[in-house]
Amino acid sequence: MDRRTQRRGPFFGHGRAPVEKPKDFKKAAKKLLSYMKPHLFWIILVITLAVISTIISIQLPKIMGKAVTKVFNGFMAKMATKSLAKLFGGRAPNKSTMDYDGIAKILIKVGILALISAALGYIQQYTMAGVTQKIVYRMRKDLREKMSRLPLRFYDSHQYGDIMSRVSNDVDVISNVLQQGLVQMITSAVSIVGIIVMMLTISPSLTLFTLITLILSAALVSLFVKKSQIYFANRQKYIGKLSARAEEAYGGHIVLKAYCKEEEEMKKFKEINEKLTIANLKSQFISGVIRPLIFFIGNLGYVIVSVLGGIMVVKRKIEIGDITAFIQYVRRFNQPIIQIASMVNLIQSALAASERIFEILEEEEETPDPENPVVLEKAEGHVVFDRVYFSYVPEKPLFENLSFEVKPGYVAAIVGPTGAGKTTIVNLLMRFYDIQSGKITIDGVDIKMMRRSDLRKLFGMVLQDTWLFHGTIRENIAFGKENATEEEIIEAAKRAHAHHFIMALPDGYDTVIDEGMSNLSQGERQLITIARAFLADPDILILDEATSNVDTLTEAYIQMALRDIMKGRTNFVIAHRLSTIKNADVIFVMNEGKIIEIGTHKELLEKGGFYSQLYRSQFLGALVED
Repeated sequence: MDRRTQRRGPFFGHGRAPVEKPKDFKKAAKKLLSYMKPHLFWIILVITLAVISTIISIQLPKIMGKAVTKVFNGFMAKMATKSLAKLFGGRAPNKSTMDYDGIAKILIKVGILALISAALGYIQQYTMAGVTQKIVYRMRKDLREKMSRLPLRFYDSHQYGDIMSRVSNDVDVISNVLQQGLVQMITSAVSIVGIIVMMLTISPSLTLFTLITLILSAALVSLFVKKSQIYFANRQKYIGKLSARAEEAYGGHIVLKAYCKEEEEMKKFKEINEKLTIANLKSQFISGVIRPLIFFIGNLGYVIVSVLGGIMVVKRKIEIGDITAFIQYVRRFNQPIIQIASMVNLIQSALAASERIFEILEEEEETPDPENPVVLEKAEGHVVFDRVYFSYVPEKPLFENLSFEVKPGYVAAIVGPTGAGKTTIVNLLMRFYDIQSGKITIDGVDIKMMRRSDLRKLFGMVLQDTWLFHGTIRENIAFGKENATEEEIIEAAKRAHAHHFIMALPDGYDTVIDEGMSNLSQGERQLITIARAFLADPDILILDEATSNVDTLTEAYIQMALRDIMKGRTNFVIAHRLSTIKNADVIFVMNEGKIIEIGTHKELLEKGGFYSQLYRSQFLGALVED
């Protein structure tokens, strides 16, 4: 569960897990208001309608009280008439003492006002829903556009789950608060003021007594909430630990079984589970006490108000209808207070969520594309790195004065230990990262003089980690070219040696790849990505150990497909298994950000340097394995 997910406690929203608060309340509020500003007229209209609707609904109990008074007075008059008739031995007059016309007028007035209040409530809810969706739509649109402009550095330094949570969960939190919280906060505040005013018009002394009981109730609730929040915090902490432990156990159950660690894992799980149970029981006990406590104090107040009101009615200090209206106001008074307390937490959560969203929107973007870009319609593939300086972290340079050349149509292999900088060369070549100094050119054109989109259209990529989206095989292959025809898709699959296994599937090219890609083997997925690259027909191809993690037969198919696709274009091959690059035109051997050897496979072996050591270690390792 996401840590920002709100958990309602069992007593009107109190006792939840501690609400995430914004680091800078004013800044977050100001930025959120900037999104609301274009809709200011409609928001003011919504607030106005909500205030009018609330004021009308507040008056209804007092108006109904007048009807109750008329009924009571009519009933008492009738009883008095009967009593006098009996006393004097006469007959009571048939004329009714009940003011039916007056009661009917009051009921009609109440009905009309209730309808107006309901209609205004509907209009303001409908309008606010529209405003909220427009704000959220713009926010998601800005996020999507911003994320397309963010450099790869941002994605490398943030977890994907965290980014997705900001785009979905955090925006949803803002949507819910704008939809309900903003109007409810206003109406609750108006309700509190209005109810107090209406109670004061009926009886200042009873109002004072009611406020004292409510203050006592609020103080007790606050005391218990502070106490319970500790246990709710512990509960959330242990829920997180339990989830993490369970995920680890289920994800690594084979390893646990292999090392006979099931009992030890169960023991650790049990310890966390017991702590969670204790924290849960304590939090539920305290939260469970508050609700009956609130009701007890509230009901005690109602009883006392009813008794005092009854005495005042007998003494003719107040009408019976007024006391019934007053009791209704007392019953209604708790609700807006609880709503405001709940809304304060939700608003803080919304501001914290908006702060996280605006952190993305304020991230440093990629350097803008040139105003007058150079466009290469067809690249020969002559690539030059000229005295390139680059560092991920300013104080730790990776490349210093890196220079090399790859001629058109060459197969250039890049080898070296982990962390040598092999993948970084590809990232720089495609401008996922920008160099700090030096120059990278394609056919003599500095890549900084090209639009990133135009530059990346020159490249095709087949990576070690295959990426296929949920859809049909046809759609995944067609991803390589816009408006690809059926014939082009099938031809690309045939050239990638994928057509035979695709046709063997139940639905052929219409086979849907599920989200986990579990209905295809690793090799089949790789062949589909090669077919996609065939269809794209790039001028420069990048291969990142495309034959790893597959069986021997599938590797043979992939190698055949790669030999075909590499013809007639410049190729960069990042290799870990050196046996796959024997036929490369040039091999760049890297270590610690430097090219330490350049040559063909044969030349480098004869040289007897770093590459030779790498190759022989892999070769000897294979012999030992055999």
